[in-house]
Amino acid sequence: MRAVCLREHGGVDALTLDENFPDPVLGEGQVIIRVKATSLNYHDVFTCDGMPGIKVPMPMIIGLDITGEIAEIGAGVDGWSVGDRVLVNPLDPITPEKGLMGEMIHGGTAELCLVDATRLIPIPDGVTYEQAASLPVAYGTAHRMMITHGKLKAGEKVLILGASGGVGSCCVLLAKLMGAEVVACGSTDDKLAALKDMGADHVINYKEKEFVKEIWGLYEKPHRRRYTGGVDMVVNFTGGDTWVPSLRSLKRGGRMLTCGATAGYDPQTDLRFIWTFELQILGSNSWAPEDLVALMELIKDGKLKPVIDTVLPLEKTAEGVRMLRDREVIGKIIITP
Repeated sequence: MRAVCLREHGGVDALTLDENFPDPVLGEGQVIIRVKATSLNYHDVFTCDGMPGIKVPMPMIIGLDITGEIAEIGAGVDGWSVGDRVLVNPLDPITPEKGLMGEMIHGGTAELCLVDATRLIPIPDGVTYEQAASLPVAYGTAHRMMITHGKLKAGEKVLILGASGGVGSCCVLLAKLMGAEVVACGSTDDKLAALKDMGADHVINYKEKEFVKEIWGLYEKPHRRRYTGGVDMVVNFTGGDTWVPSLRSLKRGGRMLTCGATAGYDPQTDLRFIWTFELQILGSNSWAPEDLVALMELIKDGKLKPVIDTVLPLEKTAEGVRMLRDREVIGKIIITP
């Protein structure tokens, strides 16, 4: 089969297209799916570069978010049929210690993919392969962070950093779906225009303006005695030098949500804002199967439309990962074999 894989770490340039990668061998409790769509994530950039403490078995087919149709079914698999349309959960809910698809187990940038049946989720009618493939890492993470943990409510004011990427764009869509007022940050005029099209009420170019001062201009500076000013929630998965300005953007009793640290995991902080304004710092890690099911129901019902930047053929996988690395993306990049 054709597959895009890593044989050694070395960044995007280490990705190679193999025209004759060995076909997967079916085992008990497993299925082979004919891949229809795979979405890329910034995690693929980290996998290409190599991450401290994580030993990736080589060669490795990248791609965490996978959809396709079942081509073969192994012994001991019940409830599934050849031809079923499925979304693959990158993290096995029964045996998560096996690791992520596309990192510890071959992923979706290939024509075929071997999958434990415990990872399968049916794709409902009315949801395309590309839409479903957009969901697990980015949209599943956003749903768990904002809805499950953040308990976002209608009428609340939300500041979203990194809003034009996969997780960020879903945060914008979910926040508007919940009836929140959204302030979205981006780095270019094109990204700001796209965020407005997604429904953002206000947009800020964080390269040209200090977002904390823009928040104060919109809602007044937070006041610890009157409980006024600032936003109810900040979505910050960037870290780095955005951390303290994010704290200063929150009203008393506000909450900061984080699921990553793309700009630095060890930022300086200021504990005075946390105790003085009674702030909540809420971490969120990955997703649960019910997040993915809920998202596909929203798509089926016409309430959610994943933002897809571009669809690329398998041989353009490395270019897609490069676009992610260089932050040239608004939404998701989809790879189709």
